[in-house]
Amino acid sequence: MEQDGTRRPDAPVGRATASRRMQELDRAEALRLLGTVSLGRIVFTQQALPAVRPVNHLVDGEDVIVRIHDGGALASLTTTSDAPGVVVAYEADVIDPVTHLGWSVVVTGYARPVDDADEADRYAALLSPWVGHRMTGALRIHPDLVTGFRLEADRTPGCAPH
Repeated sequence: MEQDGTRRPDAPVGRATASRRMQELDRAEALRLLGTVSLGRIVFTQQALPAVRPVNHLVDGEDVIVRIHDGGALASLTTTSDAPGVVVAYEADVIDPVTHLGWSVVVTGYARPVDDADEADRYAALLSPWVGHRMTGALRIHPDLVTGFRLEADRTPGCAPH
């Protein structure tokens, strides 16, 4: 570990990055991968500044669902049901810490509260809170923009394997 708290790779940086390439994911593959993990980060505006919170999620169709609790920072994202919602970004990834191979997906769209009681109950049963707060609602993030990439080993002839 270095003084700033980051771990430096054992291999020289130039060699470590030369054997990988970044492949853009299409929307369907990015959402499929997002559905394979349960933890991500929601990015929103709090007091006119960017804020990030780790949350667990599920993917329902193309929508990302996260649970909220009263008084929490995410509760400020709830709007009336006739409003378009609040713009947020949601990011999740799986990157191997040794090989640096994996994927990352970012969903950008509007977050709105889940108002339907049956839907909210279904999400409550599927999304267990990771903290000791009683969850009181759920947010639905409907993606307008879905971007993602996969970091994969470069199989180009002449590239040294990592």
